[in-house]
Amino acid sequence: MNIEEYENVLSVYRVPISQLRSEFDSKNFPFETTDDLEALSNEMIGQKRAEKAMEFGLSVEQRGYNLFVVGPAGTGRLTYTLDSVTKQAKGLPIPHDYCYVYNFENPDMPLVIDFPAGTGQKFQREMEILLIDIERQIRTTFTSEVFEKEKRKIIDDFRSEIEAIWKKTDAFALEKQIKIERTPSGIKMVPLYQGRPMEITEFEQLSEENKEMISEREKLVENRIDETVYQSLKVEEQLKKNVNQFMMETAANSINGLFQPIRKEYQENKKVMEYLEAYFHDVVSHYSFFLDEDKNDQENIMKAIMGSNEQFHHRYTVNLFVNNKNLSGAPVIYETNPNYYNLFGKVEYQGSLGSWTTDFTLIKPGALHLANGGYLILQATELLQQPNVWTRLKRVLQTGSIQIENSYEENGVIPTNANRPESIPLNLKVIIIGSYYLYDFLSVYDEDFHKLFKVKVEFVTFMEKNQENIWKLARFVKNYVKKEGLLPFHRRAIGKVIDYCSRLVQEQSKLSTDFQEITKVLVESSYWARKEEEDVVDDRHVVKALSEKTNRSNHIIEEYQEMFRNGTIMVETDGYRVGQINGLAVMGTRDSVFGIPTKITAQTYVGKRGIMNIEREAELSGQIHNKGMMILTGFLSGEFAKNRPIPLSASITFEQSYSAIDGDSASSTELYVLLSSLSDVPINQGIAVTGSVNQWGEIQPIGGVNEKIEGFYHICQKRGLTGKQGVIIPKQNVRNLMLEDEVLEAIKQGNFHIWAIGHIAEGIEILTGVKAGNIRDENGQFPEGTIFAKVEERFKKMFDMANKAKG
Repeated sequence: MNIEEYENVLSVYRVPISQLRSEFDSKNFPFETTDDLEALSNEMIGQKRAEKAMEFGLSVEQRGYNLFVVGPAGTGRLTYTLDSVTKQAKGLPIPHDYCYVYNFENPDMPLVIDFPAGTGQKFQREMEILLIDIERQIRTTFTSEVFEKEKRKIIDDFRSEIEAIWKKTDAFALEKQIKIERTPSGIKMVPLYQGRPMEITEFEQLSEENKEMISEREKLVENRIDETVYQSLKVEEQLKKNVNQFMMETAANSINGLFQPIRKEYQENKKVMEYLEAYFHDVVSHYSFFLDEDKNDQENIMKAIMGSNEQFHHRYTVNLFVNNKNLSGAPVIYETNPNYYNLFGKVEYQGSLGSWTTDFTLIKPGALHLANGGYLILQATELLQQPNVWTRLKRVLQTGSIQIENSYEENGVIPTNANRPESIPLNLKVIIIGSYYLYDFLSVYDEDFHKLFKVKVEFVTFMEKNQENIWKLARFVKNYVKKEGLLPFHRRAIGKVIDYCSRLVQEQSKLSTDFQEITKVLVESSYWARKEEEDVVDDRHVVKALSEKTNRSNHIIEEYQEMFRNGTIMVETDGYRVGQINGLAVMGTRDSVFGIPTKITAQTYVGKRGIMNIEREAELSGQIHNKGMMILTGFLSGEFAKNRPIPLSASITFEQSYSAIDGDSASSTELYVLLSSLSDVPINQGIAVTGSVNQWGEIQPIGGVNEKIEGFYHICQKRGLTGKQGVIIPKQNVRNLMLEDEVLEAIKQGNFHIWAIGHIAEGIEILTGVKAGNIRDENGQFPEGTIFAKVEERFKKMFDMANKAKG
């Protein structure tokens, strides 16, 4: 084609200036600064689907309707979740308090009692007072004169009975001429002679017959003494029982009145009544622990075995496990460190005499207990990093109850006398916040996931750029400025923020919902305005903030640009070359994404190997890139091999590429360079190309279009703009253009160009200045002198050469 025709082609596909960037006209705002703007209410911006899902999930009461909030960080998912849940919780009833108490029948299994919200602490205090009153009442009663008199009477009666038994035994002995003497060292029997104790000399003078007679009488008396001692012991045993029974009855009578008020108060609570009954009988049975330490030896021995008074009295205390006294609705717990014990609670232990001990007062609640009756919010990343937590959480949600189990006991880390507290019924909603990846991972690999988390609340990264969302964004700026103490923003500055939001999502008709990135710009813009001693943030300050943000992380970009400038990376930005073209790729670091040109070259020759992807052969090509190369074969075969096979061998490579390559955004570029090599028509090196292609030659959209254009522009600008340089993009990507000011200005001046195309034929004409000729005439031939005609002629020659080689 001639120059005029070529210029016409360039003009047809050149993207108009108005479509290179969407710029918001701040004059549409009726206010001057954010000081004149009303604040945004607590509503989400641009997340209507998420709002509806959140409302639904929080309102459904049936089990299994827990929520998984999914989306990228920075979209406000946590803030919105906390606000929504807190608002919902305020309208719900306050859940019950829970107390753990001593189990008098099975001490290793503490009992749990629930109370209306706020009354658990009251019950705890009442039981503390009751214990104090019991101890005082028992001590008072057991030291009273009446008690001592009645006790003394019981003892005296039994002593009289014992004395009567011994009196009969003494009489029996006297009948046998034996006197019984009871001394501290034991019982002695003394023979009598004429009513007086017999002297030893007198006994020695007796005949053997008399001595034998005395000995037989002593044996009879001894047997009678043994019987008497036995009867006395039985009487003494009965005395102890009677005294103990008397003291227990005395204790019961003395403290019964103390229990009456609390029994009456909690008469409707069956578990409290059962506990009070067991408590009462335990106090009565162990009355000695409420007396002075030196009361008697037997009681002191028992106390030594059972522990000190203070330790023993511990059993009568109440462990206020969950106290909802200060709530004004259902609880909302955001657990930032969801390890095993923080979630499920634990039983603590204390070291004592070389061993570990515990009791029910050392049972501590977890986030699930504190959130019971309300909402528990967790971060998926932190949750899934904790061992055993996910499995245990599922079990708790499935059973609807929570049992405190120390994990280290199962592993035998600490030998203990473990408590097994009674389980607590669980009724709450769990809201997990996580990424798309974790949601998909759990969906695929955990069959219980969708049974337990039936509501997906999905946050997107963009919203429509309509009047409603623009105003919401402006009010968001107002809120954030006020909250963080920033300078007020002029409407021109807000206009730049809106443009930046479109740039973030690379969509002219969309706005970003990545408020983390947006707030960074707000803070930094205010900083630069203050540095200039301004009272208001204007558009130039936003531009400055964005520029400085880029400068802080563009050292890698500058290193690449330097290598392009000095020729270390061999990319030409002027002239024509056969079989060579500039493709565009996107590279990135953690905080910076940028585009760079890459020289792609092709060699074609006769053979049967087909298209060889050198990257694939070197194992540097990803699957998607390999797919793109196969599509090229499909296109060439469809266009040029309908009547005969193509004896083609070709090699394509990304020059100076030393890392893995994936993606199909360079597939159209690779097709262009193949067509150039096959037709022997040179390509303009000042034009770079991006876009994928299908088997019909249709150009398909790609990502990172702005970075790719800007990357090639900066290389051309460093080497000197010629006015003929530019980038070919898919026409579908025009709506993604949000080019930076410098590139936009160069295009306005005619120093750089953007062309948007829909078919490979359109692109090859721009690159070569030669007509594509991709439409066959009525004879099935491509127009003479066109790219496609030249390619077909080359294939014909290859076919002929291949046949000659066979002959």
